[in-house]
Amino acid sequence: MKTVQISLNSIDKVKSFVNDISKFDYDFDLVSGRYVIDAKSIMGIFSLDLSKPIDLNIHTEDSADEIMEALKPYIM
Repeated sequence: MKTVQISLNSIDKVKSFVNDISKFDYDFDLVSGRYVIDAKSIMGIFSLDLSKPIDLNIHTEDSADEIMEALKPYIM
């Protein structure tokens, strides 16, 4: 598992983030405080406090480079 901090501070960013990670078959979790949300769920993401950075847990060891490239616009 790999963890990175991301910022999703606009509606457009949330939509494009979900579209980008939905291309991968791996599990992604967003962790904000004590809440853990499926990162592919737009409704779940909007239940978080998006004004702060959020931890993204990537549950894979494979092709991390490809995933990191797709996440570049969101990583803090």
